[in-house]
Amino acid sequence: MSAKTKTPWLWVPTLYLIEGLPYAIVNTIALAVFKDMGVDNGTLGPLTTLISLPWLIKPLWSPFMDIFRSKRWWILLTQFTMLAVVALIAFTLPFCSMSVLLALFVVVAFASATHDISADGYYMLALDRRTQSAFIGIRNTFYRGGLVLGQGLLVMLGGVLQKRSGDVPHSWAMVLLICAVILACVAVYHLFFLPKPEEDKDRRDIGSSSKVWKEFAESFRSFFKKTGVWWAIAFMLLFRLPEALSLNLLYPFFKDGAEVGGLGAGTEMYGLVYGTFGVVALLLGGILGGIYASRKGLRAAMWPMALSLALPCAVYLLMAIARPTSVWTIGSLIVLDQFGYGFGFTAYTLFMMRFVDGPLKTSHYAICTAFMWLSMKLPALVAGYLQLWLGYVGFFTLVMISCLGTFAAAAIARHKILPAQDNSLNE
Repeated sequence: MSAKTKTPWLWVPTLYLIEGLPYAIVNTIALAVFKDMGVDNGTLGPLTTLISLPWLIKPLWSPFMDIFRSKRWWILLTQFTMLAVVALIAFTLPFCSMSVLLALFVVVAFASATHDISADGYYMLALDRRTQSAFIGIRNTFYRGGLVLGQGLLVMLGGVLQKRSGDVPHSWAMVLLICAVILACVAVYHLFFLPKPEEDKDRRDIGSSSKVWKEFAESFRSFFKKTGVWWAIAFMLLFRLPEALSLNLLYPFFKDGAEVGGLGAGTEMYGLVYGTFGVVALLLGGILGGIYASRKGLRAAMWPMALSLALPCAVYLLMAIARPTSVWTIGSLIVLDQFGYGFGFTAYTLFMMRFVDGPLKTSHYAICTAFMWLSMKLPALVAGYLQLWLGYVGFFTLVMISCLGTFAAAAIARHKILPAQDNSLNE
């Protein structure tokens, strides 16, 4: 069935929900599991970076996906693979060693990273440019919704189960089993309802190995020959710096007691404010961000969106100083942060889509997402140690200083990249 015969509302939300959920499983639920099993804050950063390494190296195999089978085929293969491995983790978590658990999470990460490549390429093939711009907010919203489902509602459920049973491994096993059920439902839905765009060729004959490696090398060569590529890389590394520093420390901040400067709110509170209050704000911010950027143009929208992404990080410094206990106070601050992030992150995704426009856009977009991974994980490697050294107040003060990186990235985008490309937004 042609993609043009099905409204994007039938598949864009589910495709990006299921792109976000596995990322949350690997980067948030796994973090919570290891934290609750006694891993310290300093070790969490390197450990979660190791698990999520496939998002950095996925450009190494993305060119092969451009020349073998269709994007739809890869989407279905990786979705069924993820549900099988997550189910395996759920059934073995109470019994397997930490090294085996780590290896299984890495397998999920490889499948999820491959799914990202195919889903992003499919999105650009199945929709024309105007529809891509119109649905960018929906796409980002449901991707972040998948993250919030994983890091919010399901983490909250893990906290509730731990309180009732006192059994950490079995509690998280039940959460992961629910993840597997969700993955199964969406994979089966996509098997029947994901369209087959004419442009999404089912290529079975990949030719000689020399052709494969030639196209593989060409994707990297052509990417690094793009006009303004080093400025674009600087933008991708700097724009999300405040979030990159703080993200892995939010769960420990909620979990740690007042004696070390944390909120002492626990797993259930963390899940509640992100999975209820935060999700509504995130969805609204993402949708409004897409509408705003499509009407104003990315260059005109860049500064408001950069400010929206960076400045609400101040809520964590405020909480570290005041240490509120009211769910309404904490929830209101999280709403402010999540709305701002949802609104501002749209600029990041649109920037990458505009920069890779042209031949080999799927491979080039995968390279961009590798830099996006680096932008998040390089700061995360040291964030835990910085927090242990500075305390939570000092650490979140450093996060606010890092907002200068976001502002520098916005200036780079406006003055070095977007003047030549921004008109393409409304075509």
